[in-house]
Amino acid sequence: MADQLPDLSILRRCWQTYADGSSTHAVAVNGERFGGDRPVVIAGPCAIESYEQTLSVARAVTAAGGRLLRGGVYKPRTNPHSFQGLREEGLEILAEVKRETGIGIVTEVMDPRLVERVAQYADMFQIGSRSMQNFPLLTEVGRTSKPVLLKRGWSSTLEEWLCAAEYVATEGNHEIVLCERGIRASCHWSYARNVLDLNVIEPLRRATPLPVIVDPSHATGQWSLVAAMSRAALAAGAHGLLIEVVEENADRSKLKSDGQQGIPPKILEEIMTAIQETPVPTP
Repeated sequence: MADQLPDLSILRRCWQTYADGSSTHAVAVNGERFGGDRPVVIAGPCAIESYEQTLSVARAVTAAGGRLLRGGVYKPRTNPHSFQGLREEGLEILAEVKRETGIGIVTEVMDPRLVERVAQYADMFQIGSRSMQNFPLLTEVGRTSKPVLLKRGWSSTLEEWLCAAEYVATEGNHEIVLCERGIRASCHWSYARNVLDLNVIEPLRRATPLPVIVDPSHATGQWSLVAAMSRAALAAGAHGLLIEVVEENADRSKLKSDGQQGIPPKILEEIMTAIQETPVPTP
């Protein structure tokens, strides 16, 4: 039973149009290589809130050895009255921070009409959990050559997730990285936000050539759990991590989005140091 996979024979025929399934399809972004022998870390604030905040975190990420900055400028929020991101101003901030530091930009796009605009600033599109089955959006990013970070929907099966990736791939864009970010289950804020499904990594790697990374920040919702879940994700075979980082001595109560998730720079440095000697295991 342990060696059995769900019947993905239809999907396998699609994947074979651009990979033979025997090895991981490496995706290059700003000098980093997802799917290689070493894990890749994307780190940065949940939301871009100011130029000063973004530059400070970007410098902390580069000092730790990171080359990719995550940061949301269009924020999908459950409550329509919550902070929705700086939008165009946020894109301009990311552009300036990239000019200053050379760091690559990973940011979310939510609307097919904004794909072309966001592509002018981003080195990699992020498709968030809520947008995983936004098929017009998937089709639109598939028509670009820009790498795509595709997060798993928080109640999605492995097959649904791969079908979403297939919407991107069938348009000609094969530069896709999958991201497990926790699934909705009977957990509680007293200890975690979601359930981090590390069980999915090995069968996912055997079912598709696409690299897969893990977001321990959204999965747990608690910065104190991120380091441990990062180690667990890498041990389970993840090709990398997507981690939220706050400024040193940040006042979390004043952050506009998910203030309890971001780790301080010191912990990012510890994670980055630890993974330097952590090869990606073979499934």
